[in-house]
Amino acid sequence: MENLLLSLQAILQWDTLLLMFIGVLAGIIFGSIPGFTITMAVALTLPFSFGLEPLQGIALMMGVWIGGASGGLISACLLGIPGTPSAVATTFDGYPMTRKGEPGRALAIGLWSSFFGAIIGGLILVLAAPMLAGWALRFGPWEFFALMVFGLSAIASLGQGNLLKGIAAGLIGMFVGTIGLDPVLGTERFTFGTVEMLGGFDFLPILIGIFAFSQLLSEVQNKNRQTFDFDKKVSLSYPIGKTIKDMFSSIVNVIRSSVIGTIVGALPGAGSSIANLLSYDIAKKSSKHPEKFGKGTKDGVIAAETANNSSEGGALIPTLALGIPGSAVTAMMMGALLIHGIQPGPFFLTTQPVLANGIFLSFFISAFFMLLIQTFGIRAFLRINDVPLHYLLPIVITLCALGSFAINNRVFDIWVLLLFGVIGYLLKKTDFSLAAFVLGVILGPMTEENLRRALETNPDPMLFITRPISGTLLFLTVASIGYALYSNHRYNKKVKAEQLPEDPSLKV
Repeated sequence: MENLLLSLQAILQWDTLLLMFIGVLAGIIFGSIPGFTITMAVALTLPFSFGLEPLQGIALMMGVWIGGASGGLISACLLGIPGTPSAVATTFDGYPMTRKGEPGRALAIGLWSSFFGAIIGGLILVLAAPMLAGWALRFGPWEFFALMVFGLSAIASLGQGNLLKGIAAGLIGMFVGTIGLDPVLGTERFTFGTVEMLGGFDFLPILIGIFAFSQLLSEVQNKNRQTFDFDKKVSLSYPIGKTIKDMFSSIVNVIRSSVIGTIVGALPGAGSSIANLLSYDIAKKSSKHPEKFGKGTKDGVIAAETANNSSEGGALIPTLALGIPGSAVTAMMMGALLIHGIQPGPFFLTTQPVLANGIFLSFFISAFFMLLIQTFGIRAFLRINDVPLHYLLPIVITLCALGSFAINNRVFDIWVLLLFGVIGYLLKKTDFSLAAFVLGVILGPMTEENLRRALETNPDPMLFITRPISGTLLFLTVASIGYALYSNHRYNKKVKAEQLPEDPSLKV
């Protein structure tokens, strides 16, 4: 208690709180712009942290991190373009909800889901850090392979009634992930002698192209683009009471998605992108009405955003307790601590209790700042939808191109953006799942790398089954695919039943 009081005294200084507030605001802005990643935003604050006290520097970076994790939902809901990779699944239901005339509800549910996810993830971080860190440390290449395969099983349920197209889109994404240098042997694969392709396609330009350009090209064709009249009673805002009611009516989804996000975040290298997609898939399979997912259901937004933000708390677990960065952002935070001569690891919580508790407190305070800023800024964010398309289109394209270029300072990444923009548009027009494609791009290379590492360590394939965690995850994979097949059959059967009374050609 004494250490906690000292930490409160240190964190509740006006300059520290101001740094956190500015950090959260900057993070929200960066997170809402496609291509300007959270990692990029936190990297920009890293030099400033060197001239501050350790707690102030980490508090600033924490603010940017938490704000950015939530900021991605703004463009995901309003434009159908994820502001960050961890907001991919948010677009699946957030944007359809906006298209139905409920942008305020989409943003409000996404915001409060982010808040609850951060709070629950933070509580798990504080209460169960040693246990979860020890569990994550037991993961070898066999367990990581099984986890990636379990994540890939979500492809089977992302076809929305067309299983073959969902699998095909996922396989195309996995193929794209193989381009570049072999991760183990270093040989070239599908580079066609091009130097720029030796490193493969960067994930961010692919993501921006697949979602941004496919959506923008669709909007160009849409002559009846929906806008919102601020002078009339349209759903421009959403009452807090109704939002809280929506959240508590899906409390099981909130808790389940937060736990999933925290556990995935605690696995070094897994990241919030995987947590976002995996949680969405599990929520869909657990729902009594899976057919509503992808059409603007609140449960889809809740699952995606709670897991997205709770994973940030999970990523801090191995960073602080083991000295193993759980993500690129926590690696930078760890670097900031090392610059000040502080070593994160097993002894950090006991040798630096005031700083450790201060980091925990900054996590919670940043979450409250995020809720405050977005609550009062929702009407400003909603006006993005009211901007005429001929103004919005060049601005978004410029920001997307700038964000793609800024990742590696390469013009090649802009061409990647354009290429996958066209691919995304064609996939969308032919009803192939963009989500399955993205899942293949993310998980494909990680699956291959861990499979080969496991077999090089021990060529016995039975280890994938006999190791308890790996075997359990593979069993869940089989169950997941089986349920997806059943859901797909049930969905198609329901669609045909609904068409029979309406289509005379089917009344034979």
